[in-house]
Amino acid sequence: MTVYFIGAGPGDPDLITVKGQRLIQRCPVIIYAGSLVPEAVLQPNQAERVVNSAQLHLEAIIEEMVIAHKAGLDVARVHSGDPSLYGAIGEQIRHLRVLGIPFEIVPGVTAVAACAALLESELTLPGVSQTVILTRYGHNSPMPEGEALADLARHRATLAIHLGVGHLGAIAALLQPHYGADCPAAVVHRASWPDQDWVSGTLENIEAKVALKGFRRTALILVGWVLGDEPFEDSALYRASHAHLYRPGND
Repeated sequence: MTVYFIGAGPGDPDLITVKGQRLIQRCPVIIYAGSLVPEAVLQPNQAERVVNSAQLHLEAIIEEMVIAHKAGLDVARVHSGDPSLYGAIGEQIRHLRVLGIPFEIVPGVTAVAACAALLESELTLPGVSQTVILTRYGHNSPMPEGEALADLARHRATLAIHLGVGHLGAIAALLQPHYGADCPAAVVHRASWPDQDWVSGTLENIEAKVALKGFRRTALILVGWVLGDEPFEDSALYRASHAHLYRPGND
């Protein structure tokens, strides 16, 4: 018996991995994060038990896994996006290790990747930004030392900010001294879902644009010059003069 932590992807059922889909189809027990994972991702399945974890606390989730373990039944524990990012799998794994219950992690497509695809953007452009910082806005719970948004903004890297759309004005104000008021920004609501929507602007006007859309949750904030129309260098990898193992130079 194994508990499989499966990344369901950002929402579109076609964006789950083949491995994740196969496990969902065959596992007799499915525990899924119903507030973020659409039921279409779970189809088809032949599960004996399907549990929506949105209604459960941690101990109740672990109890479901313990019951399955005693019965010798594999569990598909389905999380949104990639379970390693804000998936709360660490605390579940800690319990499973103590209990001696085997587990495996199956990665998934991230919300950040889905948003970049929707915006038709590369998040790492040569000479513009070679770093992407995935973070959240520390409002209800504090960020670790050195990870406050103002500290991260000093790098001027591409930013992907989770769980912050309700505080967009404060976020924009924190970032403007480092990125500039005219730095491109975008907010994507429910990327890859049927009702996906987005708005693009700058740090100066993005709050007003989002207010017109009415986005209040399940939205990702992207900030950085890679989202703009600034010229950038071609990558060295495909430059004709750049020789490498698979494309040796001419002597």
